[in-house]
Amino acid sequence: MDGPGSEGSSRQPSGIELARQALAQARAAARERGAAPTAPRRVRRGPLRARREPQLFGDAIRSWLIEHGWQEQVAIGGVFGRWDQIVGAGLAEHVRPETFEEGELVVAADSPAWATQVRALTPQLLRRLNEELGQGSVRSIKVRGPGRPRGGGGRWRVR
Repeated sequence: MDGPGSEGSSRQPSGIELARQALAQARAAARERGAAPTAPRRVRRGPLRARREPQLFGDAIRSWLIEHGWQEQVAIGGVFGRWDQIVGAGLAEHVRPETFEEGELVVAADSPAWATQVRALTPQLLRRLNEELGQGSVRSIKVRGPGRPRGGGGRWRVR
């Protein structure tokens, strides 16, 4: 009995059989020319993946944040949330972050002595914060001490 694709078969080859034959002929011609057959290479572009490809939850969130340009805001929120771990519990008891805009971090100290201490520690704080957020994220630290809030009091001032 003749099997499919044998010489004695009377039926015409199907489309898939014709494709297999064409591929076999192309491979044979490549071998005759001296070209080595190569397997197709998949090029991966870093952490980006197809939307349907499974990935770790943290990687998916990180990719989503990058797509929307929110990674810096989230990192800063993380710094505010972990302030005591970043600067140490002693300093965190007396100094807290208030705002971060355009590379400037504003911190508030609970006494003039702590404000002075933080001003002296500014280079170390900058280095540590940039380690957490990425180099150049925090360009300056502004220290506010205690006292009356600045701004629109009355017209009269005592000097």
